[in-house]
Amino acid sequence: MPEFDIVVNGGLWFDGTGTDGQLRNLGIRDGVVVTVSTAALPVGPDTAVIDAAGKWVLPGFVDVHTHYDAEALVSPGLPESVRHGVTTVVLGNCSLSTVYSTPRECADLFSRVEAVPRESVLRILEEHKTWRGPAEYVDALNALPLGPNVAGFIGHSDIRTHVLGLGRGTDKKTKPTAAELDRMGSMLTEAIDAGFLGLSSMTNALDKIDGDEYRSRSLPSTYARWREFRFLNRILRDRGKILQSAPTINLHPNVAAFFVESSAIGRKKALKTSLLSGADSKAYPAIVYFMLTAAPLLNRFAKTNFRWQHLPVPFTVYADGIDLVVFEEFGAGAAALHLKNEVERNALLQDEEYRRWFRKDYDNKFSPRIWHRNFYDAVIVGCPDETLIGKTFGRVGDERGSTRSMRTWTWWWSTARR
Repeated sequence: MPEFDIVVNGGLWFDGTGTDGQLRNLGIRDGVVVTVSTAALPVGPDTAVIDAAGKWVLPGFVDVHTHYDAEALVSPGLPESVRHGVTTVVLGNCSLSTVYSTPRECADLFSRVEAVPRESVLRILEEHKTWRGPAEYVDALNALPLGPNVAGFIGHSDIRTHVLGLGRGTDKKTKPTAAELDRMGSMLTEAIDAGFLGLSSMTNALDKIDGDEYRSRSLPSTYARWREFRFLNRILRDRGKILQSAPTINLHPNVAAFFVESSAIGRKKALKTSLLSGADSKAYPAIVYFMLTAAPLLNRFAKTNFRWQHLPVPFTVYADGIDLVVFEEFGAGAAALHLKNEVERNALLQDEEYRRWFRKDYDNKFSPRIWHRNFYDAVIVGCPDETLIGKTFGRVGDERGSTRSMRTWTWWWSTARR
């Protein structure tokens, strides 16, 4: 038997098919697992041997939804993902990429959506953004000491901002001209030629812009009409590339439009579609059944090529204060997030009229939402008052004799003053 480059001994091997793990030895040659065996594998003088006893051995995870676009430039090893077994990450989701737009425009697009400091994003991009297009961007990434493999989408908001400007791109009256659409198509084609997976777009208007000039407008992609989406989708379909997007969650859901766009009925082939960045099963328990059945049925009977990017599960969201997309879901929360100045924001939070508005919005059981609003399922993990750590906001409200609505303000006021 030819010598292996690497032998991994005695690990609990998971093959990725869902079967139970089994103790196995693995032989690797030229970067490929070529042997999985219960027997001892031969070791040559140049073979690296890894003792995996007591550890799991499994195929690397592909994290299909990240926003490492700025972080990868300053921490290209991406250790937080690698230590969890991720071997491939995908950038450029949710219509956001850093390929075409200026550093300032990118900082405005990314920061509030991802709840990261705008100043940090701007500083990173001003220092490291040397590329002017997709091919140069790929070269810049390849020059970094990357930890995992990196793939990416070109962002629709990125393209739209470059062609229309951030002002026109976030104005619902704007209708791109034929020349502007052609330019967007050329930019998408250029990205595909450079190796991008496809296009990411966004129709959920909850994601807002940071900065000063166009603050609190939704992302540019959300202002596009379906004529524009269909134009770009034709390019993706013809090239066999992927559309990644997110549907609306308001009272006018558009998920059916994505199903229609993905279908091959009346077309030469289906559009590869990856929809939804995440779904909290606690907010909409019944959505689990819809999502589990919709995709396989549509793929079989409507000739779609459709995948949910993330199936609904309970998952943990960490927040430091109120700068979080949860509060973008209703008007009162978005009004507070619109204020950058902490003094002005705190003054608003203390205003009784505003509090009544907030309570009404927050307690509305029928308003569209992505996240649950159960304060008994929201745990304090860090606080200047250490006696509160480990308690839920609901419990703190009970202990202080607060009403349900006032528990909100226990949270808001304590975090706003941190």
